[in-house]
Amino acid sequence: MAESADVDAGALESFLAAELDAAVTGIEVLHDGLNLSVAVETDDDRYVLRRPTELRDTERFNDLRREYELLERLDDTAVPAPSPVLFCEDESVLDAPFFLTTYLDGSSVPLGSPLPERFRDPESRGAIADRLIETLAEIHTLDVEQFEGVCDYESPLDELEHAFDRLEEVKRTTGPEYPKLRSVGDWLRRNAPADHETALVHGDYRPSNLLFVGTDRPEVGGVLDWETAMLADPLTELGYLLLRWRDDGDPSPPLDELERKYDDDVIEPLRDANAHGLAPFTNEPGSPTRQEMFARYEAETGITVDDGSFYLAHAAFMLGTVWADLHRHRTEAGLESDLPAHAEYAAMLAERHHRGEFSP
Repeated sequence: MAESADVDAGALESFLAAELDAAVTGIEVLHDGLNLSVAVETDDDRYVLRRPTELRDTERFNDLRREYELLERLDDTAVPAPSPVLFCEDESVLDAPFFLTTYLDGSSVPLGSPLPERFRDPESRGAIADRLIETLAEIHTLDVEQFEGVCDYESPLDELEHAFDRLEEVKRTTGPEYPKLRSVGDWLRRNAPADHETALVHGDYRPSNLLFVGTDRPEVGGVLDWETAMLADPLTELGYLLLRWRDDGDPSPPLDELERKYDDDVIEPLRDANAHGLAPFTNEPGSPTRQEMFARYEAETGITVDDGSFYLAHAAFMLGTVWADLHRHRTEAGLESDLPAHAEYAAMLAERHHRGEFSP
């Protein structure tokens, strides 16, 4: 197996074999970041083990028990999420609680990456966009009452206030003040909608948290990573998805200021994002425009998008504060980080969205 420093494979295999009543034939660490994710294989089935790390121990994340209970409630819906299998509170196995879910096949699309090779044609790009909106609409039209008690309510203004709290903690501990982020955040505070729909939102809905399956045409095989789910304005999540979209004619913020502050290897991915968008496949033939995606969402959900520019600016601001906060965590852990440049770039995008320089 691929080792992680704090995984005792023998103890884990023994525990799971007893709980699953099946011999464990393979254990492999898939990822060790905000969560330790481990693939578990038996003679008959495959599973994924999920255990949070210290980076998840903030108010932005649901605790592990609530995330598991959310999956239990999603299991009764048509949303393609992993099915919960078992929850372990015994910290002697992995030094912390963890849970096990079913294993879902499929390919994700990380930030800045192309689509899987089999989907690099105009028809598939259009189908990817359709599946993204259809699945998001399926989540946003679930009965909210099903998820009360496992998800907190957050208005757009609540989200902004928590983001400012993170910026204050960043300033107190690691120094950067991010004045452009703060300026955009102040504008968002003043313009936050008083009235809005409330829906279950995933909290981090993006192509890298979806699994795409199929050969001829893409389908969604699963929606992963529900630790930031909440009851909130669904348009904040639509804005978060479409922040990644790139339309012909979108402005490219000048990077001169960042190029003076940061090394070339830090700036290079931002140059790519500036030229092609945060999700480059969205500016390739077959992919719909941002406005077409808004319209498709309205048709699927019945929710009217009155101010797309606000929600895109909100998304960019929130992403910038997350990157600033992750930089703080990495710095405090003694790790290298290039995230301040990314946070400042997000602030530049937020400024331009709230000015209406991008088509909504």
